[in-house]
Amino acid sequence: MSEESKESLNFIEEFIEEDIRNGKHAGRVHTRFPPEPNGYLHIGHAKAIVLNFEIAKKYGGLTNLRLDDTNPTTEKTDYVENIKNDIRWLGYQWHDTEYYASDYFGQLYEYALLLIRKGLAYVDDSTPEEIAAMKGSTDKPGTNSPYRERSIEENLRLFEGMKNSEFPDGSRVLRAKVDMSHPNMHMRDPIMYRIKHEHHHRTGDDWCIYPMYDFAHGQSDSIEGITHSLCSLEFIHHRPLYDWFIQNLEIFPSRQIEFARMNVTYMITSKRKLLKLVEDNFVTGWDDPRMPTIAGMRRRGFPPAAIREFCNRAGIAKRDNLIGIELLEFCVREELNRTTNRVMAVLDPVKLVITNYPEGQVEYLETENNPEDEKAGVRTLPFSRELYIERDDFMEDPPKKYFRLAPGQDVRLKSAYILHCEKAVKDPASGEITAIHCTYYPDSRSGADTSGVKAKGTIHWVSVAHAKEAEVRMYDRLFTDPEPASHEDKDFLEFFNPESLNVITAYVEPSLADAQGGEQFQFIRKGYFCADPDTSADKPVFNLTVGLKDSFAKKLG
Repeated sequence: MSEESKESLNFIEEFIEEDIRNGKHAGRVHTRFPPEPNGYLHIGHAKAIVLNFEIAKKYGGLTNLRLDDTNPTTEKTDYVENIKNDIRWLGYQWHDTEYYASDYFGQLYEYALLLIRKGLAYVDDSTPEEIAAMKGSTDKPGTNSPYRERSIEENLRLFEGMKNSEFPDGSRVLRAKVDMSHPNMHMRDPIMYRIKHEHHHRTGDDWCIYPMYDFAHGQSDSIEGITHSLCSLEFIHHRPLYDWFIQNLEIFPSRQIEFARMNVTYMITSKRKLLKLVEDNFVTGWDDPRMPTIAGMRRRGFPPAAIREFCNRAGIAKRDNLIGIELLEFCVREELNRTTNRVMAVLDPVKLVITNYPEGQVEYLETENNPEDEKAGVRTLPFSRELYIERDDFMEDPPKKYFRLAPGQDVRLKSAYILHCEKAVKDPASGEITAIHCTYYPDSRSGADTSGVKAKGTIHWVSVAHAKEAEVRMYDRLFTDPEPASHEDKDFLEFFNPESLNVITAYVEPSLADAQGGEQFQFIRKGYFCADPDTSADKPVFNLTVGLKDSFAKKLG
């Protein structure tokens, strides 16, 4: 390997290549993505998905999907299906079938029995408050539970009783016997099992005891033969316990490696907070286009390739950092500029009348679909005497260097003719402009212009007689603060942006009546938009994905 390629490795790849050089696991690389099915996946999960799947792919390895379904209180089958759908949409397919921590409930129970028989686990009757007090603090060692020295026989009998539903919720737990004076609080006799008489979405009522994350996770990795367990940085203090269980159970030695989680400005990545937004109707659901969920970003029109590129550009770090949302928007804009067709849509319409154009006449003018893609071809647009244009494309008293419509000025209609503006017609009562009257140069048609007229500006339009009325949902950032969850003295909802959604009625070219949910477009001069799943031929609905303005590119430049 060259020095240049070595320098390009991130720290996780360095660990993996060291393992490969040392012949560990016969050079095999097997990762996993282990989401808890208690909500929809968000931008932070996207980072973990891309990392796990791309690392495995780079080294010819495999990636498992394992649903960490150890808490029946908050888990739903609906969440499971959406997780699987999100991963596929991002462009990845897990190895074999998906796995579940609940697949291993029997094996985990046997592992717990083994630790009890080794004198390394015990049943504790203390209350949650008493256990918390026993833990001590970071500068004060913990104290042993009065139940810590129960005999192996009694612990086996009580643990079996817990499994057999002999005790009520919260009355007993199983704890690992590690070290109550350990400097790492997670090593102070952590809880392995708790009693929960809850119906599980997969195992039904077979179990009333459920393993804690720290006991289920590492052992599930080991059972599946995961070589590199890539976790977010919050789990770094859990790693000694992860290793302790594996060593004392003498099972396959999976290795945990931590990386910084994805934090993005103006977004939150707490499922609890996202659930509150949904339940309190601040948003329309988990897939609301303002949400930082993968489902929300998909509905808004973010391409999966752009999200993958964003995750790659953000990089792999050892310390938590905050990534500007501008980078995400840049990646989205860059991808959509390359892939989307350009279409005509007028978002704030005012009528334009071409007074010297024959009444009743309709022409079909050719326009390109995407100048960035020669293979995208062309289409035709109906053109007539009455058009809609953007209200802000006309000014009665324009400043210098205003190259759109104004009395006495010329402007070109995109893929059509050059107009000469005559006057504005106003409502006598309100003074509002109701129409703009222009004449056109008949020999100035785009592609066959022999007029000699030079128009400095170009504007878009749609034919009044052929335009389709559409609902357009204009989205802004969900929060007004770049770090809404970082203020200890304030609720994150105080930063909710009440202007994050503005629904308008627009007029779009007739071809957009056939738009399918998820189809993406550039509305010329306005931004990138996506047909919402609510769209229909009778009522097209479009979501603003991102504007055309590329402020982040200037920062890069």
